[in-house]
Amino acid sequence: MDETSKQLVGEVVEPLPPKPGFPERFDTHYARNGVTNLFMLFEPLTGWRDVQVTDRHTRTDWAHMMKDLVDVHYLEAEQIILVCDNLNTHEKASLYEAFPPDEARRIGNKLDIHYTPKHGSWLNVAECELSILSRQCLDRRIPDVASLKDEVAAWTSDRNNAAAPLDWRFTIEDARIKMRRLYPSIAP
Repeated sequence: MDETSKQLVGEVVEPLPPKPGFPERFDTHYARNGVTNLFMLFEPLTGWRDVQVTDRHTRTDWAHMMKDLVDVHYLEAEQIILVCDNLNTHEKASLYEAFPPDEARRIGNKLDIHYTPKHGSWLNVAECELSILSRQCLDRRIPDVASLKDEVAAWTSDRNNAAAPLDWRFTIEDARIKMRRLYPSIAP
């Protein structure tokens, strides 16, 4: 799982419509309409993804996303392996801030959390999917949360309908070469 923010930007002046040989033209002035958060869940073995748009990114928001993961998406799973970055909200303690202790423990016991190494968040395939989402869907002005949710839902549906397992080609040998400065080997 991973998350990103999206600034909501509206138009101050109506864009000029496209003409033959000329694209639609936008004024440089814009209206800032706030910032929102997107949580991405991605299962690389099936190609399934889920994107949730939230107002903020707090410990409580992350905890509710994990409850949704456990109780909606993987209700029958005994254990869920979760790969995420080292953000301070991505820990089981966040569950205890959002839920009563018994509920937090129940959710936490189903999660086996693995953190990407520092400077290695690109190993998190959910971050790669967020990059694709940003390039294919979010690389323009989106004025409000409702429009953002519609765009993200359409993108997610299209991607899930064409879902295929992720073909991850980065090998352990590649990792040893790429991260040799971060994880030096000890000679005998």
